[in-house]
Amino acid sequence: MPKSLLSSKMSARIAVFVLSIIVLSVNCMAQSKRDAYTTIENISYKDTGISNPYITERCKLDVYSCDTLKNAPVVVWFHGGGLTSGSKYIPDELRGKGIVVVAVNYRLLPRVKIDECLDDCAAAVAWVFANISRYGGSAKRIFLSGHSAGGYITAMLGLDKQWLSYYGVDADSIRALVPFSGQMISHFAYRDMNGIGNLQPLVDKYAPLFHVRSNCPPIMLITGDAESELFGRYEENAYMWRMLKLCGHTETFIYKIDGHDHGAMCHPAFHILLQAIDKYR
Repeated sequence: MPKSLLSSKMSARIAVFVLSIIVLSVNCMAQSKRDAYTTIENISYKDTGISNPYITERCKLDVYSCDTLKNAPVVVWFHGGGLTSGSKYIPDELRGKGIVVVAVNYRLLPRVKIDECLDDCAAAVAWVFANISRYGGSAKRIFLSGHSAGGYITAMLGLDKQWLSYYGVDADSIRALVPFSGQMISHFAYRDMNGIGNLQPLVDKYAPLFHVRSNCPPIMLITGDAESELFGRYEENAYMWRMLKLCGHTETFIYKIDGHDHGAMCHPAFHILLQAIDKYR
């Protein structure tokens, strides 16, 4: 074998070996970073002073953080489930990203009315504003997000200021709203409790659309494919986007993830959420 060819093969093998060591080191560092995070579970965020087993059971939140974080962005994540089911969880897509994540449980319909459900979520957000600095997060960098029912809650708390105002928090101090496939008309579970079917639209005070205003926080509206989403979910969000634009809200954006239905859109939507955090952090 020619000497030059042998030298070339040896150099290539050395380069591959060095590259393998670098990749292994990076992976180990990334894993160490992820392992440094911990989740503190089932923190009570609502004390009414009255014994209520359902509040005790459901009004809990989890905080996912890391000892090295300081003044980090915070995502308050509301689970889906049509306001009638579901439970808090830390999304895998938000783990190890240099942010604090707060996952919230809230009381569910029809066991409670929608007012109590939204009040729970407002109380949880108020708790985050008051306490998140103890977990490495910044009260000036709080993002609200959630999928489906969680997207509806995100939009309601950010647009209808009464819910957070009750707890002494200005909704406009939220850094941004990022609802995943959230209902923008009155929620179907609330309509069902009032004898209104899924195909009968309603826009009343329990609809984010009812509270369109020019000075709400930046909002990223995300849905799946228009032909695969639940009922008119894309069109509801498109109308919200248009109304916010018409009333003078400049930081309104809409994303339609083609080829993805209501559930499948959730995974790619996290990329948009992380981009929003980078933009508004």
